[in-house]
Amino acid sequence: MWGPSHCCLILCLWAGLDALPVAVDKTKVNPSVEEIQPPKSVDTGLHYDRYLREVIDFLEKDPHFRDKLHNTDMEDIKQGKLAKELDFVSHHVRTKLDELKRQEVNRLRTLIKAKQDMTGDKGMAMDHQALLKQFEHLNHMNPHTFEVEDLDRLIKSATNDLENFDKEQHEEFKKYEMMKELDRREHLKTLDEETRKKEEEHYEEMKKKHADHPKINHPGSQDQLKEVWQEADGLDPNEFDPKTFFKLHDTNGDGYFDEQELEALFTKELEKIYDPTREEDDMLEMEEDRLRMREHVMNEIDTNKDRLVSLDEFITATDKKEFVEPNGWETVDQNPIYTEEELKEFEEHLAREEHDLNLKTHDLLKQREELERQQEQLNAQKMELQRAVEHMEQLKTQKTEPLVQAKVPSAVEILPGDSQPMSQGHQQDLPAHS
Repeated sequence: MWGPSHCCLILCLWAGLDALPVAVDKTKVNPSVEEIQPPKSVDTGLHYDRYLREVIDFLEKDPHFRDKLHNTDMEDIKQGKLAKELDFVSHHVRTKLDELKRQEVNRLRTLIKAKQDMTGDKGMAMDHQALLKQFEHLNHMNPHTFEVEDLDRLIKSATNDLENFDKEQHEEFKKYEMMKELDRREHLKTLDEETRKKEEEHYEEMKKKHADHPKINHPGSQDQLKEVWQEADGLDPNEFDPKTFFKLHDTNGDGYFDEQELEALFTKELEKIYDPTREEDDMLEMEEDRLRMREHVMNEIDTNKDRLVSLDEFITATDKKEFVEPNGWETVDQNPIYTEEELKEFEEHLAREEHDLNLKTHDLLKQREELERQQEQLNAQKMELQRAVEHMEQLKTQKTEPLVQAKVPSAVEILPGDSQPMSQGHQQDLPAHS
């Protein structure tokens, strides 16, 4: 997942304007445009990551836009000056961008429809503000064409979202730690006195074991980098050279330390504290420490705040007094991330959420019972109607049956030896017998 340092790689798109990726043959004097490609990007973690990268990929292919990019700094990009150059992009690229936007709008509409169906099925209220936020990276009022406003929104949304990435990570970790402590305390309540005492003793023992580790060097200090130089690179610490060190660990060869490259430098320090095979070590705490180390180094070294560390910035940092004589460094376990008051507020918040959920569950059960009752009534009415229909069919059948009894004719109307009755006229002509 991309972190904040990739903000520049996305929004500057190609921050290292003079830097070439590893795949390029640097011995070539004039590499072709196709060869000058940015390092292969990975997932930013943004919900519109694919759309973002596809837009960038197509803008890269336009010579005019690429030329303007080379002469635009990060602040101008953030302020939307680069977005205005979209009007001069080739028709082919604009057509493809229109298609990408239509696909993205359709994706978001499908996503929102699915969320609406899901929340409706669960009897939950729809968060319309959260839904609108899904469209902040584009102008949804015009779902057909990709315009300057769309590029401007995309840049600003990605900048803001990625810069808030670390903050959100810290918040999630804080919730994780508080939940872990609340679960531990709840578990203790279920134990008898003797078992609870043993559990508390075991907990304190694990804390002591975790805290018993070698000294942690200040991230980005001379001691920390020399340790990497010696143990990871296999070089003499007395021959430490910042420029050589930078080139060794700029793994993609773009002339910058990005997020992954910086965090890789802290692996040796973190291994002093954390071991996945030990009960007392929590690997999520290790990732929080890694994040804090990278943030600290960025704040100290990244002077132009482009979310990347250039060679010049790195060399300048190694000339400072703090590089040789840094302050101490506290790990997560040495620097509590929440207070007892915050823990209590979090517990109350969870209790309220549970209460609300129970109320909603109760309401849903009542709705279900009412629906079942109504269904039973409908079934009863259906059966009654069916019986009525059957009864009417029986009556109809009885009325339409042919008569099985024939009329019996009088003797006067039948002549002997004749089976047919005579007409009235003939009957009058017959003589009467005495």
